[in-house]
Amino acid sequence: MTCSEEADAQLAEIELLISMFPSEEELQVDEISHAELRAYVEGSAHTPPTSRPQFSIMVKVENPAACITMVCSYPNDYPKELPDITVRCAELIRSQQMQLHSDLNNYLTENCRGEVCVLSAVQWIKDNACVYFTKSAAFSEPKKEHALTQPKTTFSRLWIYSHHIYNKIKRKNILEWAKELNLSGFSMPGKPGIVCVEGLQSVCDEFWARLKVLTWKRIMICHREDVPLDSSWTEERIESLRKFTLFHEAIFYPHGTKGNHMDLGQLYQFLNDKGCADIFQLYFGIKGQ
Repeated sequence: MTCSEEADAQLAEIELLISMFPSEEELQVDEISHAELRAYVEGSAHTPPTSRPQFSIMVKVENPAACITMVCSYPNDYPKELPDITVRCAELIRSQQMQLHSDLNNYLTENCRGEVCVLSAVQWIKDNACVYFTKSAAFSEPKKEHALTQPKTTFSRLWIYSHHIYNKIKRKNILEWAKELNLSGFSMPGKPGIVCVEGLQSVCDEFWARLKVLTWKRIMICHREDVPLDSSWTEERIESLRKFTLFHEAIFYPHGTKGNHMDLGQLYQFLNDKGCADIFQLYFGIKGQ
């Protein structure tokens, strides 16, 4: 299969998915990579796309009723190679999500290599998800144990640097995961991309574990702050360590040819107001003003 044939197959599958899942709640496609792929297939662009097509599908299962999010990214030579697929479900404990993910990929490896296979993956999840809910204690117990009920060991603040954050699905994941894990902080999309999360160490590390396995040009923890806790710490005292009240996406007057560069002066002022001005130099190597 030539590069053009692979691109044709990728675009055809995405267009089919869009027709089958018309609601944005069911299917979210990264617009930039989709547009690049379409331009290449239709001939208005003569070089292969620079970004990998990515999308997420909300798979609704029954018995028990639940939703599983399937996040998919195409490698350049898909469908010759399998897509990168991850699955998430709030009603499954982490070990069961990992087992579901492993079994799904084994199925695709054995049955679908060399063929477009996203719909096959969706159907496999619908047919087999009930097995994992049966094994999971999380479904019969309270949905989520509040982060502050976890052992009080360390309060952490992670400062994460990414070469860029454009992808809408990634931006949505960042917001949803921070909310789910009771983390405060902010994310700044664009180039560079910055994410700060703060909360108990266990959930900060869980957030980082989820984030780093996504497809990035470059991502790293630029700096981390840890405050040891002991049994004398009250909830109020722990909460007082937070620099941020909630988690949100921060936009600082974007500019540049693609509107993807944030105003660093505004970023510095934002950090300064939160008592974090020293972080600016860690990211950019210069003192803010």
